[in-house]
Amino acid sequence: MKDDIILRVVAKLTMPFMLVFALYVQFHGDFGPGGGFQAGVIGAAAIVFYALIFGLRAGQRLVPEAVVEAMLAAGVLVYAGVGFAGLALGGAYLDYFVLDHDPVHGQHRGIFWVEAGVALTVSGVMLKLFYMFAGRGSAE
Repeated sequence: MKDDIILRVVAKLTMPFMLVFALYVQFHGDFGPGGGFQAGVIGAAAIVFYALIFGLRAGQRLVPEAVVEAMLAAGVLVYAGVGFAGLALGGAYLDYFVLDHDPVHGQHRGIFWVEAGVALTVSGVMLKLFYMFAGRGSAE
């Protein structure tokens, strides 16, 4: 597909919209359907789409393996960090109400950061799986 100019142009035009939609799903997750898991999959799908059109190596240059592996760990650390912040502030693990003076704002803040951690981890896992399967059998 590297030589098909129409696919290359459409991919370059479509990718920013896919990534913005992933952000929309992430930020809208507090108020309706969506959240970290869906946003992570949509974001990873944009990178997979790019790699399918421009080649695996181009996708790995866009989001290198080291970044993908850092995403895996960072997402889990963000999620766990929210839980430990609740403990440090005198609440229970993942008790969002203690994260702000106003319990409602604390709830929103906690949910946002937990969903951000989920999005990072899910996106990293999807990209890692794609890189592993797509790179199978290639001589490195």
